[in-house]
Amino acid sequence: MSKYIMEGKGIKRAFPVGGGQFWALKGLDLTIAENKLTILKGRSGSGKTTLMNALGALDYPTEGDILFSGTSITKLSSKKRDLLRRRDIGFIFQSVALVSMMSAYENVEFILRLSGAFLGERKARAEYCLEKVGLAPRMHHMPPQLSGGEQQRVAIARAIAHRPKIIFADEPTAELDTNTALQVVKIFKDLIAYEGATIVMTTHDPDLMEVADKVYELADGEIVNAF
Repeated sequence: MSKYIMEGKGIKRAFPVGGGQFWALKGLDLTIAENKLTILKGRSGSGKTTLMNALGALDYPTEGDILFSGTSITKLSSKKRDLLRRRDIGFIFQSVALVSMMSAYENVEFILRLSGAFLGERKARAEYCLEKVGLAPRMHHMPPQLSGGEQQRVAIARAIAHRPKIIFADEPTAELDTNTALQVVKIFKDLIAYEGATIVMTTHDPDLMEVADKVYELADGEIVNAF
């Protein structure tokens, strides 16, 4: 059995531009190790978010293949890809994307409803996840009542609630100050250690590179360095 939870083989992604094509990804090969923090590094326009969308089954590559737990996800139907995301993949977005009319607890509990969890399990798991990110005392606050760092921690609790096999975090620290960003990354490392999570994160922040288990550096749609 492969020690990698995800493998990308010759991933290419083209977008139509002015009657031609713009190749955002130009044949990438990479592996994502289980229970590790992998960082996709690169400036804006380097292709890292496009790559993450392909790996997270939010988008189809134009060419190439992506294996998740040994199974090609590029060959799955849209319905099966939806089910894959609902059960096995978690997402954390730069914009946080919390439902403003729901409390922190309700935002986390809602994702458990979508995953089909039973009522008793939803309550216990939502409370556990919010406690895990240090927000138990504020779980009934609405997003506008929370700081930017607290909102991001709610987003993390929501992403891990349904026990996904892999979590994708797109620039989760971009809008945070350095200390809060490091707190978020510490939460990621704790989730890997104690929840068995696998996390893939995009960033252009050089201060976060040293905490990663693996870094892929992208430029102009290609992997230019891996360490």
